[in-house]
Amino acid sequence: MTNFPTKQLFTALTAFGLTAHAQPLPLAQRFEPVGFAQVSIKDQFWTPKMEKVATATLKACIVQTEEKTGRIRNFEKVARCLATQQPEKHEGIYYDDSDVYKAIEAMAYSLKNRPDPYVQQKADDWIDKIAAAQLKDGYLNTYYTLTGLNKRWTDMERHEDYCAGHLIEAAVAYYNTTGKRKLLDVAIRFADHIDQTFRVPDRPWVSGHQEIELALMRLYHLTNEERYLKLADWFLAQRGRGYGKGKIWDDWKNPKYCQDDVPVKDQKEITGHAVRAMYQYTGAADVAAATNDQGYLKAMTTVWEDVVHRNMYLTGGIGSSGHNEGFTEDFDLPNESAYCETCASVGMVFWNQRMNLLTGESKYIDVLERSLYNGALDGLSLSGDRFFYGNPLASAGNNERREWFGTACCPSNIARLVASLGDYIYGRSENGIWVNLFVASSTTLNIGKVAVPFRMETGYPWTGTVKLTADPAKKVAYALHVRLPGWAQNTPAPGNLYQFTAPPSSGVQVLLNGKPVAYREEKGYIVLDRTWQKGDVVEVSLPMEVRQVVARREVKADEGRIALQRGPLVYCVEGVDNGGRAWNLLVPSNATFATAPHQVLDEPVTAIQANIAVLEPAPDGKSIVNTPKTITAIPYYAWANRGKSQMQVWLPTKIKEVKVTE
Repeated sequence: MTNFPTKQLFTALTAFGLTAHAQPLPLAQRFEPVGFAQVSIKDQFWTPKMEKVATATLKACIVQTEEKTGRIRNFEKVARCLATQQPEKHEGIYYDDSDVYKAIEAMAYSLKNRPDPYVQQKADDWIDKIAAAQLKDGYLNTYYTLTGLNKRWTDMERHEDYCAGHLIEAAVAYYNTTGKRKLLDVAIRFADHIDQTFRVPDRPWVSGHQEIELALMRLYHLTNEERYLKLADWFLAQRGRGYGKGKIWDDWKNPKYCQDDVPVKDQKEITGHAVRAMYQYTGAADVAAATNDQGYLKAMTTVWEDVVHRNMYLTGGIGSSGHNEGFTEDFDLPNESAYCETCASVGMVFWNQRMNLLTGESKYIDVLERSLYNGALDGLSLSGDRFFYGNPLASAGNNERREWFGTACCPSNIARLVASLGDYIYGRSENGIWVNLFVASSTTLNIGKVAVPFRMETGYPWTGTVKLTADPAKKVAYALHVRLPGWAQNTPAPGNLYQFTAPPSSGVQVLLNGKPVAYREEKGYIVLDRTWQKGDVVEVSLPMEVRQVVARREVKADEGRIALQRGPLVYCVEGVDNGGRAWNLLVPSNATFATAPHQVLDEPVTAIQANIAVLEPAPDGKSIVNTPKTITAIPYYAWANRGKSQMQVWLPTKIKEVKVTE
């Protein structure tokens, strides 16, 4: 077995950059993300959520995985079968192994943020059971081992490689946190088995649910074993060649559902299942960075624009239809029936991070941030133990969070995202530091041979002040890049799908050691290129006023409506704050907005107080009375935590129809 040191994830991503014209970035602009294991987070917004994940969410995952479902029992059964050759029955769904792996990955990140002997022991126990269920040839899948190994690798839609991908991701994360490599060795043996089964003999295969590609790239970046890069590229190259016909396509699934209608490098539009698409394009962006493949680069840029410019909700959610858990037609963005799966928003975070590393452009982090703070975070309750699978933008009062799901991908997925937040905050190169997300945290970054302790202090997203302190032991020259969010200027999201109704009343301010400083803007970043010394402080102030947003006229669901945004947060009106109703509102042209402290259970938020109109039936029952009233809007991620209640993100500015709600 190859030995290797702990290594920053995704380092191969520094090998190539991409502009809008698919040209490499200058060497000085190539950077890599700073991994979660190198970042300490102490943030008033995120730390409590990470604590909830470390306690309530992981507890829910453990209870459901061990006690209420057969996920862990399946591994125990396989081990017994291998020892006794006596058959046992598989419990649950054929892809349930993946939920165990995602839970371990969440545990790994969480152990870095909040060491916990119980969680560590639980993860180690599970890893022992997983290792005991692996076959001698490296194969590991409880469903086929218990139901018939003669059928393994015969059904592309049975998620064998999807489960393998989540195993690999968990193994890499656990190794990076703990240095323990038992699970990593299991993952390597399985990856080698897959390589020998498919790529080496060039046996046609299309993964029904993409995931293996991005996971193999994580393994490649950790081990530097080229065969994993080749295998990821091979999986991508299988698509669009007709191999899925009769295997993963049936009466409602078609080539577009699995992004298998044309080769990946020829894809120009987003189609099909949203989560599968996000995982595929994350893997493709990773491969593009490592191979300098212009075909992947062009496809990634084109498809990304199709997603963000025509098919993304204001919350950063994607996938409007529950029928295919994905995309329909451009600008088809209904609110009440919006699917917006939590896992798809998690995938948007993954993909947009890779696109940022490819291009050096901050617009990808703008989208990442939108999905993170709104579409993804909404999937986790404030208590940490209730979840949303889909995340609509309107509710007549019939939506509620659930303890678990039969298909339980979302709970562990949002858990691993929140716990791994440290992966997305900083970037570095030999002569530069990048600040992508505004999260109170600290890290130490090496610029050449000089260690630069770096600290960020902020009350974001409630306040717009970001204080950055560098403490190098001696003077060192580097360029500091601080993301200049589109929303802080006049761009709610890249493209023109959404627009603010008015420009901000104030601009961005930048101070160096308390004094205004000149800076240049580059690829959406504030850049200060100078020689830094111990105690240098940069303060960036972002305008945090309430902004009204409108959608393109092609988005019929939002016609004649506005939405409210403050900083990165999209707001909604929930009935529980407004007399039980949220569908009887009208925003006049002279509406005014103010902010106020508010509490949603134990979550302190900044609410928006809006002076608008409330529509009520007149006493005669034949007309409607328009009454001025102050209503309360809360951040979208916080809704549905206080029981069932009406909710709307997009508020009407004129009456088009009267809809009766209970």
